[in-house]
Amino acid sequence: MPLYRRIPKLKHFPLINRQEFTVINVGDLAELPAGTEVTLTSLQSAGIVTTDDGPLKILGNGEISIALRVKAAAYTASARSKIEAAGGSCEGLE
Repeated sequence: MPLYRRIPKLKHFPLINRQEFTVINVGDLAELPAGTEVTLTSLQSAGIVTTDDGPLKILGNGEISIALRVKAAAYTASARSKIEAAGGSCEGLE
């Protein structure tokens, strides 16, 4: 039997340093009052996020019409554009 058939086939290599995020959609931020500073701790105290699975990442699903100051580790392009179009600001954390 040839060597390439004797060696086991390794599939689906796991990512070694995979980054886990606490994700939230832009539509979930719409219920906050205008001018609020949004961080992971403020979302936990407001009851919007229940667990801390890692740094905060904002996704672009939903609509927002109020200006917020958002501080998160990562944003999608659509989330950043929706927040800034509503008059808010996006600040990156590391």
